[in-house]
Amino acid sequence: MNARDEILAAARGALAQARSEESEVPGVHRKPVKLPDLVGLFVERVADYGVVVRRCAESEVAGAIAEALADARTVAVPDGFPHPVTGPAPSGPRTADAVVTTVAIGIAETGTVVLDHGPGQGPRVFSLLPDIHVCVVRGDQIVPGVPAAIAGLDPLRAQTWISGPSATSDIELDRVEGVHGPRSLRVVVVDA
Repeated sequence: MNARDEILAAARGALAQARSEESEVPGVHRKPVKLPDLVGLFVERVADYGVVVRRCAESEVAGAIAEALADARTVAVPDGFPHPVTGPAPSGPRTADAVVTTVAIGIAETGTVVLDHGPGQGPRVFSLLPDIHVCVVRGDQIVPGVPAAIAGLDPLRAQTWISGPSATSDIELDRVEGVHGPRSLRVVVVDA
C-alpha cells in the first residue's frame, strides 16, 4: 500500500466512523434535508472564480462549445468526446490554443471540476498545456461536496481537480494566470 492509498483509506475510515457514531446517538433522528439546486449552486460557484460558464439544454451544447472556442485558432479534442466541435482547426494538445473535455464529476459546493482522464477527457496533458480549457459538465455529474466526489471516483485513476483558471501569486502577491495550466477555463453545464 502506498502513501496515497493509506491516506484515502484513513479518510474513508473516518467518514464511516462518523456516520456510525451519528446513527448511534439516542434520541437523534435525521431530518430530511432539502438539497439546494446542485446545478445552480455549481454554476454560481464556478462563476465566482471568474470562469465563463454557460448553462444550456442538450440541444444547445454544440453552439455553447463553439461560443466558448470563438477566440481559439486550434483545438484539441480527446478521443471519446461526445459532442461535435466546429470552428477552430483540429490540433494535438501540445500545439493547440484550446482543448475541450468532458469531466468525471463537478462539485457544487466548491465549483470544482474533476477529470479522471477517461473517455472524452484525454491524458493529463490535455488539461495542462492549451491556454483555453472548455469543460462540458452534465447536470447529473454534479455532486454536493468533496466527500461525495471522493466516493464517486476511482482512487486508482489519475485525477485532475480544477477550481478556476491556473493561477499563482508572486512574492508581492501579484496574481499571474496560466503558469501551470490554462489561463482561461470555460464551463458548459448541460441540464439533465
